[in-house]
Amino acid sequence: MTDFKGAPAAPTTPPEPTPALPVGGAVPGLAFRLYAGETDLAELVRVWTAAREADGLKATLTVEDLALDFANPVNFDPSRDVLIAAVGGRMVAYGRVEWVDTNDGARSYDSRCMVEPGWRRRGIGRSMLRWNEARLREIAATHATDRPRRFGTYHWDRDTAAAEVYAAEGYRPVRHFYDMLRPTLDDIPEAPLPAGLEIRPVRPQHVRAVWDADVEAFRDHWGGFEDSPEAYRQFTEGRTFDPSIWKVAWDGDRIAGLVMNVIDPHENELRGYRRGLLDSVAVRRPWRRRGLARSLIVASLRELRERGMTSAALGVDAQNPLGALQLYTSVGFEVELSATAYEKPLE
Repeated sequence: MTDFKGAPAAPTTPPEPTPALPVGGAVPGLAFRLYAGETDLAELVRVWTAAREADGLKATLTVEDLALDFANPVNFDPSRDVLIAAVGGRMVAYGRVEWVDTNDGARSYDSRCMVEPGWRRRGIGRSMLRWNEARLREIAATHATDRPRRFGTYHWDRDTAAAEVYAAEGYRPVRHFYDMLRPTLDDIPEAPLPAGLEIRPVRPQHVRAVWDADVEAFRDHWGGFEDSPEAYRQFTEGRTFDPSIWKVAWDGDRIAGLVMNVIDPHENELRGYRRGLLDSVAVRRPWRRRGLARSLIVASLRELRERGMTSAALGVDAQNPLGALQLYTSVGFEVELSATAYEKPLE
């Protein structure tokens, strides 16, 4: 599942001092600190991996991925917006905050908490969430905006401890998401392109136009889409960036729709499968309701099969107004995992 998308950063004044760190409480040896630099990256990845594996997520994160993220921060400051919890000096959890402008006209101040499975239900996540909110209030105080403001977060539904914390802290569920899997790449259906459209190879000079078309299409979806220079740099410099496996449909010189496919060799080796990801499926407004998305998905499945993959995955907003869930089900995808997004007023 692809995490939530936002909008370009607005000018801010210098932030207020970081709030006081939480105290260790009832967990012996527990201490909190801020991110200390690149030396923390490997441990952050370890905690992320342990938490996500416990939640059933198959996607992987590498030190390279996180280093690129922190080197091109989008609406967050790694030195002030990442909180680390350690027991006896060993990292057991971390949280981070960021903000996005959403497509419904609001500004969401978002919180993430990753807690190792063995350290859940001990109050660590709750302490981090409260600190995250305090830090987000500081950030919000520097923003001049007339947008409604709110806190946002999400969790994978297998993490029942997180759900209990969010409910107790006043968050309410607002949206549901699925990770979907097509277990095989056999029996791919036929789905010809609509008349007048053609799929062409993506050349280097097309990459920005494809990105812009994706941004435009997702303006109609829940959440938002970050299209700042930093976000674009993360996108093009990522280790799985490979436009040769994308499927982009053109109507003359205009992009009608696209699927950004991804093959992650690290994930495939680690998990022992050969899986591709349909990372973004987007059709621009003038070409919707004509079967284009289905055609591009089918073409993507065939491309992945030709590249030696034997299964495919994607993420979907379960309440997508364009019927994406039904479309994906119709071409052989099955729900594998679910996640829930939460919101809370920022008063």
